[in-house]
Amino acid sequence: MTKIADLTLAQLRDALKTKTVTSLEATDAYLDRMEAAKALNSFITVTGDKAREMAKASDEKLSKGEGGPIEGVPLGIKDLFCTEGTLTTAASHILDGFTPRYESTITSQLWRDGGVMLGKLNMDEFAMGSSNETSFYGNVINPWRREGDDTPLTPGGSSGGSSTAVAARLCAAATATDTGGSIRQPASLTSTVGVKPTYGRVSRWGVAAFASSLDQAGPITQDVRDAAIMLKSMSGYDPKDSTSVDRPVPDYEASLGQSVKGLKIGVPKEYRLDGMPAEIEKLWADGIAWMKDAGCEIVDISLPLTKYALPVYYIVAPAEASSNLARYDGVKFGHRADKYDDILSMYENTRAEGFGDEVKRRILIGTYVLSAGYYDAYYLRAQKVRKKIFDEFTGAFSKVDLILTPSAPSAAFGLGEKSNDPIQMYLNDVFTVTGNLSGIPGASVPAGFDANGLPLGLQLLARPFDEETMFKGMYALEQAANVTRRPNEWWA
Repeated sequence: MTKIADLTLAQLRDALKTKTVTSLEATDAYLDRMEAAKALNSFITVTGDKAREMAKASDEKLSKGEGGPIEGVPLGIKDLFCTEGTLTTAASHILDGFTPRYESTITSQLWRDGGVMLGKLNMDEFAMGSSNETSFYGNVINPWRREGDDTPLTPGGSSGGSSTAVAARLCAAATATDTGGSIRQPASLTSTVGVKPTYGRVSRWGVAAFASSLDQAGPITQDVRDAAIMLKSMSGYDPKDSTSVDRPVPDYEASLGQSVKGLKIGVPKEYRLDGMPAEIEKLWADGIAWMKDAGCEIVDISLPLTKYALPVYYIVAPAEASSNLARYDGVKFGHRADKYDDILSMYENTRAEGFGDEVKRRILIGTYVLSAGYYDAYYLRAQKVRKKIFDEFTGAFSKVDLILTPSAPSAAFGLGEKSNDPIQMYLNDVFTVTGNLSGIPGASVPAGFDANGLPLGLQLLARPFDEETMFKGMYALEQAANVTRRPNEWWA
């Protein structure tokens, strides 16, 4: 019999329905793998007892021929999602001991559809980072390694725990969040599929906020079909979220395998960066050729405002973070400093102890650009450019159906190689931030490997709420690339 960990989510879903395997067997198999893979540090909290209870409940439903679309499927949950009665930390010291009394909308929908929670996944602190090195709980290790080299590599960030857990088959699929590329970049670095839906497609309620106008949750999965299944369960209107959009959720899985013949694929010349590795350039050319062979029309397009995307992002995102993170003060929940003289020193000492360096850096930047005298010069101007970036994409999508770009400017790099240079770290988001600034959907699909045997991904961007067309394109890319290699289980 095929090992449970070798099954995709879709295959496991079908095996559970035919009673070839039970949810409890699958859950125990994943829990055993998680125990053996502690060296990867992908989980902050393991909820073994809760998982087994949920699995038993799923098996009871399945035995009666009942159950939801993902009944009995074991999942990993990024520790940014509030889970009732389970420690939720956002990988920050300041949320020590915080156990929410409520469930995030997305996780409640996953449990409604039959998902089983294996535990809470490690991440960059408050989703601020591109390498999963800012977590209070330590670095997550990429299960992939360079050929002939044992250097520990980043799994990307901020959803590094999610990408590692899926790549190492420690769960059937995982939730993740994307503020500037934190689903797509880690997916690219671990040979997994990552989807950032349109802003408003999924609820943000119960997800710890980093930058409210940019944050979107989505899945990281083994393949495109799994991503379609997960996004269907995660999507939907939520009256508790004022930014949630009330429109029907399509059956994304049904769009897979549909012909892409006649689709116009935009290739933006501005994404050809100076110093971009030749391997990334070749991969992009391969992707263009694959889509052309599938019957797509390739259209050269121009997005000249791309060069302003990173500066705009690193004004808007820290500004919103400065505001959102003001609520963490040690008064009602989480960490509180032991030593203080009055309420002000309690705030100061708590926040100084509770936040890591990268979070402090972004709070300081955000507070600065929102301060009197600088609000107009920086924040307001950045918002105006952001609107122009959106308008530029709107113009491009009047000519093309999808836009094809690389997902990340490099393969996985060594832990510590860039952490002392924030600018180098921020450049990891160069291909992805435009999708967040404009609110459009984007996805990364495994497409190949570099000379060291490390994964590389290609990104597709689509019109707002046109995830169906994006999934058609993703599936065509996946079939053409035919990436089947998995990491050697050196950690086991």
